[in-house]
Amino acid sequence: MISLRKITFENFGECISLEVREDQKNFVARNLYSLAEAYIALTNGSVPMPFAIYNDETMVGFIMISYEPADEDDDDDETVYLIWRLMIDKKYQGMGYGRQAMEKALEYIRTFPHGEAGLAVVSYNPDNKAARQLYASLGFEETGELNEDGEVWAALKL
Repeated sequence: MISLRKITFENFGECISLEVREDQKNFVARNLYSLAEAYIALTNGSVPMPFAIYNDETMVGFIMISYEPADEDDDDDETVYLIWRLMIDKKYQGMGYGRQAMEKALEYIRTFPHGEAGLAVVSYNPDNKAARQLYASLGFEETGELNEDGEVWAALKL
């Protein structure tokens, strides 16, 4: 059974050793980089939530969510939960863990752990067909916008 667990001193080393396949390395940052980004985000107004993905007692992946309050100076901005990262280790891909982890993440987001939000958003490389298919199957709709890295934005009403 899939569960999301906090990154701790005890599981940190295992988390940063997880890897995607060689052909996927352009699609997702390494977990160590993501955890460093979480620290920077925390010190700059976001609320990062990095989790290890476990199948029973085996760590199979990593996901990072953040709560992004609306920018009060931007009338078009709104408060969202952003799914920054989702990765499943190369040894555990193709077993449905990515979908199950996203379902758990959305269940968690819908508890509004850090405040209300109208949307969950995600971005992904336009060449990442597996990500596009997964997010669409969960109800995410592409917005037609790209982020600063040229990734596609998709949103899900909460």
